[in-house]
Amino acid sequence: MSSAAALDRPSGQSVRVLFFGDVFARPGRVFLAENLPRLRERYAPDLVAANAENASGGLGLAPREARALLEAGVDVLTTGNHVWRQRGIGPFLDENPRVLRPANYPPTAPGSGSVVVRAAGRAPVAFLNLEGRIFMSPLDDPFRTADEHLERLAQETKVIVVDFHAEATSEKAAMGHYLDGRVGAVIGTHTHVQTADARVLARGTGFITDIGMTGVEDSIIGLDQAGIIERFIRGRPTPFRPAKGEAVAMGVVLDLDPESGRCLNIESFRHRG
Repeated sequence: MSSAAALDRPSGQSVRVLFFGDVFARPGRVFLAENLPRLRERYAPDLVAANAENASGGLGLAPREARALLEAGVDVLTTGNHVWRQRGIGPFLDENPRVLRPANYPPTAPGSGSVVVRAAGRAPVAFLNLEGRIFMSPLDDPFRTADEHLERLAQETKVIVVDFHAEATSEKAAMGHYLDGRVGAVIGTHTHVQTADARVLARGTGFITDIGMTGVEDSIIGLDQAGIIERFIRGRPTPFRPAKGEAVAMGVVLDLDPESGRCLNIESFRHRG
């Protein structure tokens, strides 16, 4: 969807969720905060979510940046494999249930992997955060973890959105089809590259392999180009430095049926200020 287009809303009392791809470092945070009011006006979402696991310096999420994103109007923050990188995030997760860590971390880990929130006058929406295992650190089985959480969440609402933070496209597709008909949407995060496969699966679940990122587009997944190219050419480690320049916001708009929990429409977007 072009940044100039508006998205018609399905008739009825559908719940609309605006979900931003991985917010990367200061450029992504600032761009999201500055552009969220106009994006709210354009898309009229009931709830706003964003993956923010790289919002602090491009590696992890610190309490200060998490608070800033919540204060900017993001209702739910999800994370991923870098969630523990910043000091103080553990106690912060315990105190802020709308900031999630992947549910398939051990149950003794701080925070929670799911939350149910409600916009005024709309059906409640459950958000579930999961992390993949292919090319990632070993964790509990995300498929079994999904089953365990869905059994509980389904008692609170039929509208469920899953952020599957994973590397392999095959694992993301498998999760989408595994949960098809059981959740409203399975959206992929982590690679920072928006894919062109947003669609509603056969049993009514919205799916996209990766929703992209919110950060500097003229970069290598949000990082300064020179250092990353040097790694490939020289085979030696170089510092990770967030790129500077014009930012872009990528993500999806989800329209979800409160009665069935199915996805009525999923549209990807790429917004330039």
